[in-house]
Amino acid sequence: MPPPEAVVDLLGALAYGELSAFDHLADDAGLAPTLAGRAQMSAMAAIEFGHYARIAERLEKLGTPAEVAMAPFVAALESYHALTEPSTWLESVVKAYVGDGMAADFYREVAAFVDPDTGALMREVLEDTGRAEFAVREVEAAIAAAPEIAGRLALWARRLVGEAISQTQHVLADRDSLTTLLVEGAGDLTGIAALITRITDRHAERMVALGLAS
Repeated sequence: MPPPEAVVDLLGALAYGELSAFDHLADDAGLAPTLAGRAQMSAMAAIEFGHYARIAERLEKLGTPAEVAMAPFVAALESYHALTEPSTWLESVVKAYVGDGMAADFYREVAAFVDPDTGALMREVLEDTGRAEFAVREVEAAIAAAPEIAGRLALWARRLVGEAISQTQHVLADRDSLTTLLVEGAGDLTGIAALITRITDRHAERMVALGLAS
């Protein structure tokens, strides 16, 4: 079983990810070209806040206020968002699906390395809430109307992934507890390589679903 500080760090990172996702989805909803799109992204933001609240409650039960647990991860996540601020509606949709989806895949993998109650909570808050169907519908319709945008969106998706990996590396370098949790949970370097492969494969599936695979 992982040490308590590793679980608190993991939940702190996830909690700030959910809170930050709420903020940015709510802001990006204003980029929507239709009221339906604005309403759907706003609804996604509300769900993210609900997830944050559940994780914050769990942290309180573990004896650590959410703001304390989240504090070490603010800089990395805000750097990611600052470097990947969408300038168009479609960029915001791809970010919500590809960027946040890759982060969710990582947390799903690590959920197997913690206690059953924490793992179950993590898997519940990481369930897809209609984001995939929404993103695919929006991007498919846009590419059908203007095929030339596919290449630009594919480049944007690669940038999202690159920045996400960079900031994750910074976090792992700063938080020994998370590095230890990852290494011990995966078992060895072969296990870590397999974990990375699974995350990469799911990212590739998302790109295919969006029609952005190269």
